[in-house]
Amino acid sequence: MFSLRHVACPALLVMLSGIYTTYAAAQPVKAPALGKIADQQTRHIATYYPGRMAGSPAELIAADYIQQTLSKMGYQSRLHAFDARYLYSSQDGHQNMHSVHATSVIADRQGEVRQQIVVMANFDTYLPQSDSDSNHNLGGLTLQGVDDNASGVGVMLELAQRMSEIPTHYSLRFVALSAQEAGEQGAKDYVDNLGAEEKKHTLLVINLSSLIVGERLYFNSGVNTSAAVSKLSRDKALSIARRLGITATSSPTGVSCCEGLKTLDSAHIPLLLVTASDWQVGNNDGQQQRAISEHFPTGSSRHQGQIDNLQYLDRYLPGRIASREKDSVRILLPLLKELANPQDKN
Repeated sequence: MFSLRHVACPALLVMLSGIYTTYAAAQPVKAPALGKIADQQTRHIATYYPGRMAGSPAELIAADYIQQTLSKMGYQSRLHAFDARYLYSSQDGHQNMHSVHATSVIADRQGEVRQQIVVMANFDTYLPQSDSDSNHNLGGLTLQGVDDNASGVGVMLELAQRMSEIPTHYSLRFVALSAQEAGEQGAKDYVDNLGAEEKKHTLLVINLSSLIVGERLYFNSGVNTSAAVSKLSRDKALSIARRLGITATSSPTGVSCCEGLKTLDSAHIPLLLVTASDWQVGNNDGQQQRAISEHFPTGSSRHQGQIDNLQYLDRYLPGRIASREKDSVRILLPLLKELANPQDKN
């Protein structure tokens, strides 16, 4: 049977190859759909760096991956090591202080002025702090931490990627904190290492945490965040969500705020806290992420390795990871663009 494969000479193959190469080069590179980068990064971090507890080998390798990823985007990215301590309670009633050497990641890009907007997410997974934690399989080496908090890091990295291509008036900083699951020590270390001028130049910190399992997205301001900043950040985010048809709200007034970032709030650093939860189910602290069900018997996935993993969430919340990451990016990207390049720069 006649076949081009049998008669094609090397010259013809070279010619055809050249035509294809020219055609391919002429095609514009299509940017990934919104949320795609966040979904991929979330899955990558959860799959390849489970058990990334502060001070663990997995944490250090994950920090290096995040640092290199941000560096390739063009940011001035660095690892920041620090010592953290936490109280461990034994089954026999004894309590001892344990020390870990944790590593956060900080990446900067200068804008037209020194004032900066910070996007932050912790990447460490829960570090068991008692024999009871270990006996109940909370935290540990197998915890993928998809929801808490590969999801936040994934969105942070997509925002960093897309903002890397846009000149900005204000400077940008992206921070991946460690030791947050050991008593918010990453946030404390971050604040302790900010000079007075740097604190003054921090216009807003957007913190991303646990974006998948909760019933709906919540946007909250810090207790000490001014009404003017809340209007430009929280209220604007909710306005964008309504325009896009995305279900999002703020937690009821008068409830506790700033879990994990109380140190920043106490330092009067303006905050926009983004998470997914369910304040409608009767709990008053936002810790119950969804109604109690067969597959979520406590209404939460936090710290539970048998639930907070890709296989489980893909099975019992099919499509949720991709859709929630997409919704988060669809709201936060236009918000960040507007905040970083305000129309009135005076």
